[in-house]
Amino acid sequence: MSGWAVERPGPADSGPLTAVRRPVPEPGPGDLLVSVEACGVCRTDLHLAEGDLAPHRPATVPGHEIVGRVVAAGEAVTAFRTGDRVGGAWLRGTCGRCRYCRAGAENLCPESTYTGWDADGGFADTALIPADYAYPLPEAASAEKLAPLLCAGIIGYRALRRSALPPGGRLGIYGFGGSAHLAAQVALSEGATVHVLTRSARARDLARELGAASVGGAYDAPPEPLDSAILFAPVGDLVPVALAALDRSGTLAVAGIHLTDIPPLSYHRELFYERNLRSVTANTRRDGREFLAAAARIGIRVTTRPYPLSRAPEALADLAGDRIEGAAVLLPDEPFRPS
Repeated sequence: MSGWAVERPGPADSGPLTAVRRPVPEPGPGDLLVSVEACGVCRTDLHLAEGDLAPHRPATVPGHEIVGRVVAAGEAVTAFRTGDRVGGAWLRGTCGRCRYCRAGAENLCPESTYTGWDADGGFADTALIPADYAYPLPEAASAEKLAPLLCAGIIGYRALRRSALPPGGRLGIYGFGGSAHLAAQVALSEGATVHVLTRSARARDLARELGAASVGGAYDAPPEPLDSAILFAPVGDLVPVALAALDRSGTLAVAGIHLTDIPPLSYHRELFYERNLRSVTANTRRDGREFLAAAARIGIRVTTRPYPLSRAPEALADLAGDRIEGAAVLLPDEPFRPS
């Protein structure tokens, strides 16, 4: 297999990805070996490559928005067969025994594992996906358009639910990249009024096209108090800004796995009147199933920028530099054959 591994974490423009060629992995009893059709480039991949997230293992292949075809299945697999199109997402494994798993909160399992962090992911032409954590995907859809749904979409959906947006409510979205532009469409389909606040002019244009009621800069005040807000930008300075924009009893959900430090909060200005601050941790498989069904039902529009697999470092650097509208996606690249 050919792919890219994080061997020396550092700034995206310093070359943290190294081209690798390794033996094709053997599927275990419960695994699917897939030929990768597309893999989205998530901000979590950037955090891992740049060292914001401590590596869980050396020289891991990142990527957890995997669309692929099953080429081999382990002996215990019954739900999939060779030739099926499947998706591999961030959540890769849980214990199934702890109180969190038993309560339907498997995203909080202390033994949870993650694709592209605890095991090699989809920045490669071949990947292993545990069958119990794979999603069946439609045949007719473009692999490029499906890939961002598998993390950007799923985590955006969980963040939307964590924001406790009431029916017909007013939602503020801070940052408008791959995840935010998908969550916004779910909210709009459910009758919400959406206000987008982001520093990117191109992202503001996309928000207008998708139906946002207003757009503004990241530190601007929305035109009306918000019932709910989601912070997608990994910028702790925006937490008090978003909290101050909430109406009484409003909720802010912080969607990222990494966030810069939050400055001191003013109790009266940002937390009083029962404003709520919530984090978002990974996702459950139920989140994934619900979101993929919603995406199909509403005909979600996925804005992507494709890159050949051989240019994965460029995609990562463009993401770091906020030069991507929507989501970057890596596609198979026949000439890519690292030694």
